[in-house]
Amino acid sequence: MVHFVWLLVACVLCVALGIGLTYFLMAKRFNQSKNNAAKILENAYAEAKTAKKEAILEAKEEIHNLKEKCDSEIAERYNEISKSENRLALKEELLIKKEEGIDKKVESLDVALNQVKERETELENAKKEIEQASEKMTQELEKVSNLTRDEAKQQLIDKFVEEAKHDCATKIRQMEQDAEDKAEAKAKEIVTLAVQKCATNITSEITVTVVPLPNDELKGRIIGREGRNIRAIENATGIDLIIDDTPEAVVLSGFDPVRREVARVALEKLIMDGRIHPARIEEIVEKAQKDVDSAIKEAGENAVYEAGIIGIHNELIKVLGRLKYRTSYGQNALKHSLEVCHISGLLAAELGANVKIAKRGGLLHDLGKALDHEQEGTHVSIGVELAKKYKESPEVIHCIQAHHGEVEFNSLEAIIVQTADAISSSRPGARRELLDAYIKRLENLENIANGFKGVEKSFAIQAGREIRIMVKPEEVNDETMVFLARDIARKIENELQYPGQIKVNVIRETRATDIAK
Repeated sequence: MVHFVWLLVACVLCVALGIGLTYFLMAKRFNQSKNNAAKILENAYAEAKTAKKEAILEAKEEIHNLKEKCDSEIAERYNEISKSENRLALKEELLIKKEEGIDKKVESLDVALNQVKERETELENAKKEIEQASEKMTQELEKVSNLTRDEAKQQLIDKFVEEAKHDCATKIRQMEQDAEDKAEAKAKEIVTLAVQKCATNITSEITVTVVPLPNDELKGRIIGREGRNIRAIENATGIDLIIDDTPEAVVLSGFDPVRREVARVALEKLIMDGRIHPARIEEIVEKAQKDVDSAIKEAGENAVYEAGIIGIHNELIKVLGRLKYRTSYGQNALKHSLEVCHISGLLAAELGANVKIAKRGGLLHDLGKALDHEQEGTHVSIGVELAKKYKESPEVIHCIQAHHGEVEFNSLEAIIVQTADAISSSRPGARRELLDAYIKRLENLENIANGFKGVEKSFAIQAGREIRIMVKPEEVNDETMVFLARDIARKIENELQYPGQIKVNVIRETRATDIAK
């Protein structure tokens, strides 16, 4: 029991001691916190005072800057106002001077107006005097000439009418001449346009055909024993076979191009077949004749299709196809007819003529050449008979009949067909002998230009209508180029025969070359 009491007392003492110690520690911490708070307040007051002073200084500085800025703006505005006042003063002075000038001009105009009125009065008086003098002169003229005023006026009118008629006649002649010149130029333009649009190729053929052979041994087989095979071929085809020393070739010669084509096809078939004897020759020739007839019909149909013409009789188409094997001065007749057809259509379209009749007449104009070696008469008369036989229109028949000028023209289409025929036949390269002469003329043209000193090279262009000459720049200067062109032109005029004009174009070119490394 005593121990319990002492234990209890000890516990109470421990609790009291803990409470006291706790109070002491809390009091000490409170005093420290109080001191810290005092220091913080003191520092805050000091910082606030410093910030206040800085803010005041900044505000004062900003106020000073704003004041200076406002002072400068006020000064600028004052200067602008002063300048505006000066300008207004100057304008006012100018206006005052202008008003004074206007007043002076008004005064001078009033004076001039008075002078004009006085002048008008003087002119009116002079006019009356002139009228009186004219009346007196008229009366005296009537007495002298024994003519009244109306009669004299009529004579003057007649004289003026006569002069006007003379002037009109002169003007009409001049207009007619201008119209002829323009019509000729327009015709040349239309023809040139038609030729440019129709640039078809013309094939050249001759009156002999060469058949190549695989080897020369076949020549003996073609001739046959005692010449029986060659005679059989010649009898069946009507074509002469020329077998000479020409290596690996047989020449077929004959005036009829269709028979020559049959002989060529038959001979090629015999060579491929290998069996060459009279019976086989007759059989092959018959087949070749059928093949050629089929080719003729196909050629005629293709030509009609290419020309865009319908309604031509089948027999006329076959005759037209025979022109594929007909040549005239080296120019293929079928190609020529197609070319004339196209050119006629283009010319008719340009001139406002009937395009269908012109094209049909152009395609059929040389129809008689397909049969002129079999029938008597010219190809024109044969073509006219064929066209009449197969019911062609009178306009087309007239185009065929008049294309060589054998009859008078009665339609524009006939003239067009004749013109197209001349264009197709005479253009450079259409016919062999013209082509040779054309090439020779171009060579002579270039040789003449190359013969002059300082000429480097020359080119004949535009079908010989222009020669372009390149000169050496170190030998020919810009001044002597003119004399060189004139000298070349004069020599061409004296030494060459040519249609139209030839333009001589001299070109001088200087070049400088370097290499960037």
